[in-house]
Formats: sequence, C-alpha cells, structure tokens
Amino acid sequence: MSRRARMTVAYVGTDLHGFAEAEGLPTVMGELRRTLEMIVRLPVAAVGAGRTDAGVHGWGQVVSLDLPEDTDLGDLQRRLNKVLAPTISVRDVAWTDDVEFNARYNAQWRHYRYHVLNSAVPDPFFASTAWHVPQPLQLWAMQLACDPLIGEHDFTSFCRRPKVPEGATQPSLRRRVMRADWRLVPDDHPGLLRFEIRANAFCHQMVRSIVGTLVDVGLGKIHAGDVRGILLSQDRRAAPTVAPPHGLVLWEVGY
Repeated sequence: MSRRARMTVAYVGTDLHGFAEAEGLPTVMGELRRTLEMIVRLPVAAVGAGRTDAGVHGWGQVVSLDLPEDTDLGDLQRRLNKVLAPTISVRDVAWTDDVEFNARYNAQWRHYRYHVLNSAVPDPFFASTAWHVPQPLQLWAMQLACDPLIGEHDFTSFCRRPKVPEGATQPSLRRRVMRADWRLVPDDHPGLLRFEIRANAFCHQMVRSIVGTLVDVGLGKIHAGDVRGILLSQDRRAAPTVAPPHGLVLWEVGY
C-alpha cells in the first residue's frame, strides 16, 4: 500500500538543466527520482509545483509523491540528503492527509525572488546567485514601474509563447500577480537588490523578462510609465531584455 507525501526541496541550479526531467541531462527531478527509487526500491512518480529553467535555483519547491506507507520519512530524508548534497536538499518531508494532493494543481500561488548586485565591481561570492549590474540603478523608478503589473493581465509581452501542434489553440497567458516590488536588502552586501513577485502561476521566462524590463527602467533606458504600455501591447518584442537565470529562485509555494 502507498500513501501520498509532500516534500520541500531546495537546490542550486547552476549545473542542472532545470527542474523537469530531460533524457540524458542532470535535472532536479531526475536526480531526486533516481535517488528515491534507489532507496525505496520501487518506481516513484513525483510532481513538482513549478518547472524552473536551467540555472534557476529553488528554496521552496514542493514535490508530491506516493511512497510505501511503512516508509520512515525521517530516515528517507537523511538518506536522500546524504546522496544529493550539496546541490539538492530535501528540507522537509511529511505525509499529507489529502490523498489527491498534487503539488502543481493544488498550488494557489508561487513566489519568486530575484537578486541584482548593483555595485561597481563584481563579488565572486554572489557570482552564481545574483545578476551583477555595475551601472547605477534608480531603485525608486524600478519600484514605481512595478505598479502596472499588479492584478490580472495578459502577460504575452513578458512570456515566451509555448509551442503547440499546428491548428491547436494557444494557451492563455493571463496571470494574476498579487505582489511585485523591489527593495535594498538591509544588513547584507552593499548594493544587493531584491525583487519579489507572487502570482497564481507564471509562464515561461515571465519573471526574468519582467526583471530585465525593470532593470532597463532603473538604467534609464525606458521610463517607469512605459511598462503599462509594454504590458498592454501584448507583443513579445516590446520586452526584449531577459535577465540571466542565476539570479532567480523559486522561494515559496502557497496552498
């Protein structure tokens, strides 16, 4: 007999080809499932809350899976972390009372963070977790430019349109953003900026495209007031700057 479990997974995506499994490539789910099956000696089907791209990190990724009901979850967590460390870590694992719980479809929102190191010189300790932008950024303008993003909108301008079979209907790129803001991280490295965004769901490259556009605002390449027009244009060419993946982290998933 099996029972539904839920785990929270953290990972550094630098040397991984994203979260979802890909044949012949190291991915978060591929490494996690392989190690799980090695420990429980049974096939394991697992579902993640979000598909992060290659190079993107995770702190609060949630995975749902079925395990034999006699599994010692504490021992499983210890054994997983022994094999997967230091790149992947199972932060917690517990049984769920909902036998139908699905990490992806039951999620109410996803929360991402993006870090920008705005300093004249690079810092090697942030090289894999923050986008280094040496030119001075106007933080107030970047914050002002977040306002048009709040609410439910068609984010076509900020999303890579998914490939669909010929003749098939393109999926909707409407998303509901609940929070979007920038701040200087206090008591940390000088010049470290943090962007936080929470939405019911995200489409491909949405966060990185938004960050790239807002950094363009901070650099004075475009005005904060231009962001609303970019959003309403529903034209991918209107937001061409895509922030690099290594500054992005899936921080939390809400249920």
